[in-house]
Amino acid sequence: MKIKGLSYGFHDAAVAVFEDTKCIFASSAERYTKVKNDPILPDYLKKLSADQSVYYEDHFKKDDRLKQFNIPFVNDVDEVLHQEHHWSHAAAGYFTRPFQEEPVCVVIDAVGEWDTTSIWYKGVKVHSWDYPRSLGLIYSAITQYIGLKPMEDEYITMGLAAYGEPIYDMSPLLDINCQYVLPPDIFPANARREDLAASVQYFTEKQIRKIMQLARTFSNHLVYGGGVALNCVANSMIYKMFDNVHIFPNPGDAGSAFGCAAALINKTVDWSPYMGYDIKTNTNPKEVVNELLERSVVGVANGKAEFGPRALGNRSLLADPRLDIKDTINDIKRRQRFRPFAPAILSEYAQEYFKGPMNQYMQFVAKAKHDYASVTHVDGTARVQVVEPECESVLRPILEEWYDRTGCPILLNTSLNIKGQPMVNDEQDVRKFERKYGVRVL
Repeated sequence: MKIKGLSYGFHDAAVAVFEDTKCIFASSAERYTKVKNDPILPDYLKKLSADQSVYYEDHFKKDDRLKQFNIPFVNDVDEVLHQEHHWSHAAAGYFTRPFQEEPVCVVIDAVGEWDTTSIWYKGVKVHSWDYPRSLGLIYSAITQYIGLKPMEDEYITMGLAAYGEPIYDMSPLLDINCQYVLPPDIFPANARREDLAASVQYFTEKQIRKIMQLARTFSNHLVYGGGVALNCVANSMIYKMFDNVHIFPNPGDAGSAFGCAAALINKTVDWSPYMGYDIKTNTNPKEVVNELLERSVVGVANGKAEFGPRALGNRSLLADPRLDIKDTINDIKRRQRFRPFAPAILSEYAQEYFKGPMNQYMQFVAKAKHDYASVTHVDGTARVQVVEPECESVLRPILEEWYDRTGCPILLNTSLNIKGQPMVNDEQDVRKFERKYGVRVL
């Protein structure tokens, strides 16, 4: 029995295909169309073979909300079978959780049909916020207000927050419809964007803490989803509040293609973070390390692409963290120079080099206990990727080879893409990247 989950029409369209309980393919449309966060799912992905298709939200309820608030929309959804938007988010985590205990599921995003925040226990929604009261929309509105791209650059806002002070009160925004541009005079004309970023980050963390305190009354085991679950700084605060925390590595709308199918299957599923296009090669770790030692930077494109916004080793740009190389990598990727990079580390050395929450999906930040500035943010933190011995990616043998030859268990790991473009997906993308940006990709 093949089940196909679909997410499209708003942003970051995606498809996931299950054979019985095993996910055999999952990918965002952007990897194929080359349009970042593409909301349109091309027909060749939408029409992948399956016995049953399911859509990630109730588009009839969504249409009602859009009409009520006079928001222009085009309804091109023809799927009849669907799951509720927030349950699709929750189910992606619920049916992939690595622990047996019954969790409370929390979803925080911009908006689903009507929900912007919801708490679920044993498959039942026990608490929610309704549109337009939305933490996700507030964060996106501030992202746009400070000159970045909403629904895409929120992670830049999060990084920028470390350079500012939380001096502005964001609470009035809970009573404003933040779907569109904020009033121009809502903040002083001389407000620094760093302080606005710090203020919205502080406000978001404060509100999330309240939501999680309520969720904690149902269970001390948490499944967390929705686009706001990509805020790894806030996630680190949450980590301390529960005995177990599981966040699906693609917690936004793209991951809901996986989630709505898992919800239909309604049992624990067999999955991997690597479920996309398969570059059927065997990258040689020795060759990768040779390139790193000679040129300090190398791209790796090997095996199945990651399903999610974070490069976990199969579509990665790697660099020597011992060098002052952050500006070089930001220049290659056409990014703002203040932005940090993540360290990937052999799991057995993680506690020696970092203190705080860490996992294999880069979902938390930890304090650095080392002097490698290239993989440390201005506030002394890092979004660590812990690479376990059983990791499916070629990154594990690369790190082992790197450690054997340098004594350093860390590599700088960032996504193999240029700012504003999707990650490299297939062999043609690899050749284009090498030609255009002068970086060898193995």
